[in-house]
Amino acid sequence: MSETAARLPSIAPILRGYSVEISPQNEKVIDSALERLERGTQVYLTWIPGDDHFRAITPAAKLRRAGLLPVPHIGARHLESAQHLDDLLGRFAGEAEVDRVLLVGGERDKPLGPYDQTLQMMQSGFLEKHNILRAGISGFPEGNPNISEQMLGESMVAKMRYARQAGLTLHIVSQFVFEGQPIADWLKRIRAMGVDLPVRVGLAGPAGIATLTRYAIHCGVGNSIKALTKSASFGRLLTERDPEPVIRELMAAAPGGDTSVLPFGATALHFYTFGGLKKTVEWINAARGNGSR
Repeated sequence: MSETAARLPSIAPILRGYSVEISPQNEKVIDSALERLERGTQVYLTWIPGDDHFRAITPAAKLRRAGLLPVPHIGARHLESAQHLDDLLGRFAGEAEVDRVLLVGGERDKPLGPYDQTLQMMQSGFLEKHNILRAGISGFPEGNPNISEQMLGESMVAKMRYARQAGLTLHIVSQFVFEGQPIADWLKRIRAMGVDLPVRVGLAGPAGIATLTRYAIHCGVGNSIKALTKSASFGRLLTERDPEPVIRELMAAAPGGDTSVLPFGATALHFYTFGGLKKTVEWINAARGNGSR
């Protein structure tokens, strides 16, 4: 490490309370989570279009028994009926003791059933029925190619207002991007709109450049893809990229120069484990000075 790098503040404080996102259908990944993650870590379970979503209940229960906090994704447009949502939430709560979910629209142009938006799922009353009183919604620092910026903002405000009326504790999980400044600018914009919800800032864990680019294109992350290759300081330019450059840009954007917290009321980091959970957790532990587990 160079003398300049040695003088930079540690990113360890920013890594407190992180969450991860994994596929519930991969048994090896679930076992890796049980082995490597600290008790109390929130583990988001992706919604895979076309899968039987009840299959995520057993992995969620396994995580919960180990002291982890499973957070299943529920995709509005993939639900076939109100009964489907009711049954799914009921089984997650009853069999896996799930008390929080992430509500997403889902990757479908037309809904399979009655739900086209996450707000409609919130308004169904099924979350409260099954005592699932914590919910996340998606945020898009670089926008969503299918939804206007104005509509995204109005939707976020509407969900926040409804959640407070219904007694739901709501938070935001942002899409990953590869630069810190767009995240800081987006946080400033939503705060200016009156959105004061906690935010988990989404970052891609360490992975190969080709892998990250593939996921970025699939997820509609556009403007910051160039950041993957534009600077040699990102290290191992042709093979792998880790999230430290983005974290440091976020630290630099903190008002008042407080590098021990994320800027504009963001509460924690959320890691998309495109390069594998093991690699992500080992990187986090090394950055926190814990070594690998």
